[in-house]
Amino acid sequence: MAKNRSRRLRKKLYVDEFTVYGFEFFCRLNIEDASEHDSLLDEFIEFIESHGLVMGGGANSKEFEGFVVSEGRYDSPSEKDRKAIDSWLNNHPKCYEVKVGSLVDAMYSM
Repeated sequence: MAKNRSRRLRKKLYVDEFTVYGFEFFCRLNIEDASEHDSLLDEFIEFIESHGLVMGGGANSKEFEGFVVSEGRYDSPSEKDRKAIDSWLNNHPKCYEVKVGSLVDAMYSM
């Protein structure tokens, strides 16, 4: 049953035209030391920020995973952004077994 919500409430709840999307990623790492770890994270953060994206997540010496969203409050990453991150991770020499999820509702899909 459809709910009759005001525009203000839909915006506050991030639903309908205000839905925000994001996607998960995961990869295994082949890292020898802390400097390689820091370098990989710095490169990745620089790459996603250049696309107007931000992420939450973490990494250790064996795995790197996170969730990517747009830096704009009601913006979402595009399919092109998702493919760019997939390509970046797959082409990085320290990353393997890369998995990039599809775009999902960032507020209600978890």
